Amino acid sequence: MPRSFHLQKSRCSACGFPSAERGNNWSLKAIRRKTTGTGRMRYLRNVPRRFKTGFREGTQAVPKKAGAGASS
Repeated sequence: MPRSFHLQKSRCSACGFPSAERGNNWSLKAIRRKTTGTGRMRYLRNVPRRFKTGFREGTQAVPKKAGAGASS
């Protein structure tokens, strides 16, 4: 039994056993600096808009009726 296992708590301070593996956020600021959205996102920027139409490609927009919305 390793020293990091706390007998009264029944919990390992190193890995968190018996729970899911214990995380450590020592590089959280570094991750934030490098994460998605800190650069151009040339491709990813357009994905939400394309998702709304079901990723349609190569079709022509149907022309609206002439003068329908202009008369007021």
